[in-house]
Amino acid sequence: MQDLVLMPTPLQNRDSKLLLASGSFSRRKMLEDVGLDFDVQVGDVNESILKTAGQREGWRPEAVALALAEAKALSVQQPGAFVIGADQMLSCDSIWYDKPKDLAQARAQLLALRGNTHILHTAVVICRNGQVLWQHVDQPRLTMRLFSETFLNAYLQTEGTACLASVGAYRLEGPGLQLFAHVEGDAFSIQGLPLLPLLEALREMNVIFY
Repeated sequence: MQDLVLMPTPLQNRDSKLLLASGSFSRRKMLEDVGLDFDVQVGDVNESILKTAGQREGWRPEAVALALAEAKALSVQQPGAFVIGADQMLSCDSIWYDKPKDLAQARAQLLALRGNTHILHTAVVICRNGQVLWQHVDQPRLTMRLFSETFLNAYLQTEGTACLASVGAYRLEGPGLQLFAHVEGDAFSIQGLPLLPLLEALREMNVIFY
């Protein structure tokens, strides 16, 4: 007697095309890990212009993160597609930090954050046909310990250029966790995507099933 093979039930409405407007490996992996079917399309957005305008006009960092996420999603619109845009800002004592350009800048940034609490302003939006349907900002708080320069040197040697992919110059899913004394907030948001609120929004839009 032939064994009955049960095919997995699709988690997603196949009539709803899903796009991720981000080149981030961690965001792509999070969506893949929860079983979503999507394409990646990265638009052309000048982040420095938006950040400079935000600072000039006195925007809060979470508002800038949201504006960047929206700009990225709107830059890759396809007719009928649900487009996910996301971005993340880091602030500490009213100073904004960008992704370090090299290991020397990563070292300087980590020394500035050492012993202090910083905030990751993590924004995500869903757009369709040129309109924003939903938006969300999460703001985890992370406190770095007073690590030694010997540890910092070893950390940078271990991580190498991998730490340049993060606005904080660390990966909590890697050796970067050893930089911290306390972490308050959602792990997915820290990695760059408020995943649980995003999934709930996609369910409400019938992109994925309840």
